Amino acid sequence: MHLRKTIIFFTAALFLASCGSKKDLNNFKRLDAKMNEISENYVKLVLRIGQLDSDFVDAYYGPDSLKPDDKLSTRDDSLKVRNECNAETDTLLNKLEALKHYRADEMLTLRYRFLYKQLLAVKARLFMISGGTLPFDEESKALYDAVAPAYGKEHFQEIIDKLNKILPGRGSVSKRLEDFRKQFVIPKDKIQAVFNAAIKECKKRTLQHINLPEDESFKIEYVTGKPWSGYNWYKGNYFSVIQVNTDLPIYIDRAIDLAAHEGYPGHHVYNCLLEEDLVKKRQWDEFTVYPLFSPQSLIAEGTANYGIHMIFPGDEKIKFEKEVLFPLAGLDSSKADEYDVVLNLVQELSFAGNEAARNYLDGKWNKNETLDWLEKYSLMPPERAEQRLSFIQKYRSYVINYNLGEEIVKNYIIKNGGTIDHPEKRWELFKYILTRPLTPSGLEKPNI
Repeated sequence: MHLRKTIIFFTAALFLASCGSKKDLNNFKRLDAKMNEISENYVKLVLRIGQLDSDFVDAYYGPDSLKPDDKLSTRDDSLKVRNECNAETDTLLNKLEALKHYRADEMLTLRYRFLYKQLLAVKARLFMISGGTLPFDEESKALYDAVAPAYGKEHFQEIIDKLNKILPGRGSVSKRLEDFRKQFVIPKDKIQAVFNAAIKECKKRTLQHINLPEDESFKIEYVTGKPWSGYNWYKGNYFSVIQVNTDLPIYIDRAIDLAAHEGYPGHHVYNCLLEEDLVKKRQWDEFTVYPLFSPQSLIAEGTANYGIHMIFPGDEKIKFEKEVLFPLAGLDSSKADEYDVVLNLVQELSFAGNEAARNYLDGKWNKNETLDWLEKYSLMPPERAEQRLSFIQKYRSYVINYNLGEEIVKNYIIKNGGTIDHPEKRWELFKYILTRPLTPSGLEKPNI
């Protein structure tokens, strides 16, 4: 079946009736058992595709018995596995389709929808592995269950004009921004101390609202030669390896951003809670594997980005940076407030990166045009623009998961009463997202 037709067909079938009466308990158990069977085969499928695409499986901490026991040594082997995986994906989608008339409670309904969307993403990724291409927006919808809004250069120019008025010096806004930021670079011999302090504070603030397993932990590694600034490799048993890329200068604001995004209350917390609540308590094995190119990534990146604002609401981030991190880094904090204003405006340019990816991947811009856009409208110096383009080339429409993911998470929380003046409700909703098998399209609908 053609990919687009497959997505339309199975999305139309995505429905379960909800019910909470006690007499339906046995029905719920039967449905859960049927989905457990699908779940195990889903895990095997994802791991099998990992043989075809080395970036596909971001994490797996289930039994070795589910891993493929052979290696692909020839092109014919790969083609055979692709065809088998395509057929298995359709089989699992059809099995889920056969369950659509079951009555289910909230968690089973969410589980059903999650598995459906994940399998649709698997179908799309197999299509791409086989050499197929989709327009940027169709690709992001198929893989991540979301489409980023499009903005013209006029939108970004308005923000740049504001920066033009407040940045010191003369010359282009991009060059003045780069010059201004240089005074906020963490010296290399201070990076570890600054990061340790940021992690300690992020963890303390997170634990005030979320209970974590007592034995959770992670270690940090400093690496080079990567297209990303930070990465969390979740290993299971509540343990992560977090890598920080030191290729380019690290600014003081990135300490908290990375500590929160990769650690507390970001990826590390998200994975720990999924393992505790869904894998160990409910025995939902589909959460032992994490396919990177799937809707789960938008939830993961969105909560990791918004988590920064959860633990540092209002001006608390810049306050902590001035009082603790600036002195640790040996930096002058007298311009910290001005720096914060500039950064908030720069953050409003984040969707310019999506435009660069959309036009480059759709073949409308060549490499030089894309780099020029990133330098002009994302205000990136040439070396960061090059790094961003290398990320786009490798991860494609994944770029939407950061800014659009954060926007979807933020909007869901605010629409459901989690405003900054209602912190208890805010944290209740945030934890809800971290501990449920949610989908991006589901989050965009209030009161799931």
